[in-house]
Amino acid sequence: MEQDAIHQRLNKMVEDYRKNIVANLDNDYIKRTRFGARVADKVAAFGGSWSFIFSFATFLLLWLVWNILPGVRHFDPRPFILLNLILSFLAGFQAPFIMMAQNRHAARDKVEADIDFAINYRSEIEIEEIQTCLQGIEKKLADMEQGMEEIRRMLNQGLRS
Repeated sequence: MEQDAIHQRLNKMVEDYRKNIVANLDNDYIKRTRFGARVADKVAAFGGSWSFIFSFATFLLLWLVWNILPGVRHFDPRPFILLNLILSFLAGFQAPFIMMAQNRHAARDKVEADIDFAINYRSEIEIEEIQTCLQGIEKKLADMEQGMEEIRRMLNQGLRS
């Protein structure tokens, strides 16, 4: 049970530490990014979501049905040139937004990787220090055992005499 409590405490410490780092990165992001960059991130986030896929599929379906149904005034009859133009514009404008967002996220990922590396490096140093301490304790215990063995031997020789 005690091990579980230790593991839970350590997991909570790590989680709290990570939350603080992420909060600081988020605050830094808000301070450093300009309005246009934040808009690009929001456009990229929406462009890569199920909401976009469903809403755009609905838009395309309505567009096609409206322009195919008989008895309705077709504003973009087959071969749907206006629709092709809209799709080209959408792809032409959405791609740079997504690329800008990816570049910023890659830069943020690099910062997070550097932080993780620093944490791991510090942990490795601490583990080496603990191992050194444990080796020292093991050596002292071995010396104590050897001393106890000598005392036992001397006591046994004294009792025999």
